[in-house]
Amino acid sequence: MAKKDKHKKKKLPLVYQPIGFALSWAGGALAGLAFRKAWKAIRHEDDAPDALDPDRGWGEILLAAAVQGAIFAVVRSAVDRTGAKAIARSTGVWPTTDKGGRD
Repeated sequence: MAKKDKHKKKKLPLVYQPIGFALSWAGGALAGLAFRKAWKAIRHEDDAPDALDPDRGWGEILLAAAVQGAIFAVVRSAVDRTGAKAIARSTGVWPTTDKGGRD
């Protein structure tokens, strides 16, 4: 007996594209805010170092990049998953057919 597919194979209306865009924009803003707060807690500074700042060392720059990347990845995944689950609940269709994700 064939395994039942967890997700329906119907086409999702194009309505998800603007919703996905809005969620991505809001997620980016939220991630930026979270990074600024995290950096302030880690280094007690308002501004994280820029890679081209000649007064900052490699350690500071790479730490800031790693923290920022981790926060953005977590927020992006949480926003994507929340949006997809909301669409699936309201339409009965998972918003994407590819299982590989964004990257």
